[in-house]
Amino acid sequence: MAGVGVVCVVFLVLCAVMPSLATDYTVGDSAGWTMGADYSTWTSGKTFVLGDTLVFNYGGGHTVDEVSASDYSTCTVGNAITSDSTGATTISLKKAGTHYFICGVIGHCGSGMKLAVTVESGKTTAPPTSSSGTPSSGAATTSPATPTATTTPSSTVTHSSAGNAFSPFVAVVITWLALFLLVLS
Repeated sequence: MAGVGVVCVVFLVLCAVMPSLATDYTVGDSAGWTMGADYSTWTSGKTFVLGDTLVFNYGGGHTVDEVSASDYSTCTVGNAITSDSTGATTISLKKAGTHYFICGVIGHCGSGMKLAVTVESGKTTAPPTSSSGTPSSGAATTSPATPTATTTPSSTVTHSSAGNAFSPFVAVVITWLALFLLVLS
């Protein structure tokens, strides 16, 4: 039965190292990437971190363009950092800061097809200290992401149907199963 214990330890290690904390967000949920939606409401209450993905589902006649902050604000088309029009666009969030997306079809951005997502690094920093050098609060804080407006690509576009292959729920189930098997051995 020692072999079962080893298998359990291997499962626990796999659960710890798998990227199970990343989340796939379907932009606009069931409505998808469409005109007339309020994507600022959609983003409220969500925390986006490095490794998360945005999944844009849309019909023909639309695009997903990552653009600069100024092009986002003015709905300027034609200057995209990245662009896709396949109908199923997955964007991996690989850089902290604010990412700006619009539909590159003239008039669609002005009709609501624009999304700004702030990505946090997820890193923690030491709490602020007083002049005596002692922490002024008892807990570490999460450093806020600095918005960026850059002309270098800050995310990767892939074309696939998204889905987390290893979700946090699966990790918990496997962990409990491994612990149960360990107790039995």
